[in-house]
Amino acid sequence: MVVQLRDLTILMLLTPHETCDFDKNNNKERNQFIMTIFTEKHAKELLSKVIAYSKADEIECNLDGQVSGNIRYARNTVSTAGEQSDLTLSVQSTYGKRIGTAAINEFDDASLEKVVRRSEELAKLAPENPEHMPNFGKQKYVKANNFSQNTANVTPDDRAQAAENSIKPSKENKLVSSGFLEEQVRSSAIMNSSGVFAYNKSSNVDFSVTIRTEDGKGSGWVTRDYTDVALLDTKKASQVAIDKSIGSVDAKEMEPGKYTVILEPAASVGLLGNLVRSMNQRQADEGRSFLSNKLKEGEKGPTNKLGQKMFDERVHIYSDPNNALAPVAPFAGNGFPRKKIDWIKDGVITNMPSSPFWAKKTGTEYTPSGGHFIMAGGNESLEEMIKNTRRGILVTRLWYIRGLDPQTLLYTGLTRDGTFYIENGKIKYPIKNFRFNESPIVMLNNIEALGKPERINGNLVPPMKIRDFTFSSLSDAV
Repeated sequence: MVVQLRDLTILMLLTPHETCDFDKNNNKERNQFIMTIFTEKHAKELLSKVIAYSKADEIECNLDGQVSGNIRYARNTVSTAGEQSDLTLSVQSTYGKRIGTAAINEFDDASLEKVVRRSEELAKLAPENPEHMPNFGKQKYVKANNFSQNTANVTPDDRAQAAENSIKPSKENKLVSSGFLEEQVRSSAIMNSSGVFAYNKSSNVDFSVTIRTEDGKGSGWVTRDYTDVALLDTKKASQVAIDKSIGSVDAKEMEPGKYTVILEPAASVGLLGNLVRSMNQRQADEGRSFLSNKLKEGEKGPTNKLGQKMFDERVHIYSDPNNALAPVAPFAGNGFPRKKIDWIKDGVITNMPSSPFWAKKTGTEYTPSGGHFIMAGGNESLEEMIKNTRRGILVTRLWYIRGLDPQTLLYTGLTRDGTFYIENGKIKYPIKNFRFNESPIVMLNNIEALGKPERINGNLVPPMKIRDFTFSSLSDAV
């Protein structure tokens, strides 16, 4: 079967997630047809050929392939399903400090040379980039563990069964479900003319479902994501949304104000992610960040808050590419190795991501972003947090989060899909949703308890009990 995707013709010789072993005696066919998910051997071979075409001072090329499948359902009925694949070669050529980039998805010899020449032409036309840094030389990488063959073996029948396992209990409870399941296998490789070659194959499965009552007065939601699809149980996950949907009917109004809240991981991952993404060293040094030190004109001192304690001492946020539950590629997009690194330890700002240029300018060690974040947790379960709360609010998730002030990391947004009032250690009744105005800086200074971290959106986040969380107004949406 031949599938036409944009300008790329892929010969589907094997199943969509298998790699192809080319006929070494047929170079023409070998160059013309390449599987979307390529092996390390074939990636190295193809990229070496691209490098050999270069006439520039430096060249860097990236080969990225993906195959994914999905199924979507609404009103308890499957609405769409499909598979897609793509493969792209990107080439960056450099003359001095002039850089040009071109991409292609054709892989015969003529096309490979064409994309190199195009990137060189663009580089010669480009203005000089004063912040350009030379390519990295040869690097060493930790062994990756972010691929599962189980996920690669998923079939359309598997997706249909997973959807049915979510839809059936929804119907049995006279509820209405709408969900989406997608699994993806990716391969990525980078090579440059200075000696870097890195390869990674990864997999991921994402599932989310919203389940509502027929009259729309109750709503529950759940999400799950894993490297290995064998860990996904859509029936079990959907039961969480079912319970919240039934339990959130006839929500009562509560006055806005400051409350003790128990935030499930989906309720805090957005705020924590915004905090981690705002830790860039350059932004801090240039006075554009919550990590900036406000120096008066002519005043000397550190321009950022590296080494300063800013949070509760229990706050430990780090990245680890080989974490068993949330692994990522062992290298950044420029081929520099990732390693386990603390961003915040014992409440202290321990490291800040930067760029090669800014690291050299400031005389600091270059630190790429971690690709994900992990927040260490505690020993209390969600049930224990509720039991130990005299008066508070349980929040399923936050959404529509928008920034208000980058200097204080103040954000606003809404609760959604199940918000509940807690009294004397028990969930007493559902309440209407709130708009919040809160900063993760304040939030991480008001911790009362932490639970076991759970994977969400590729990160690991614990449930958290937080005091004095600010709700500014009510929202009628469920």
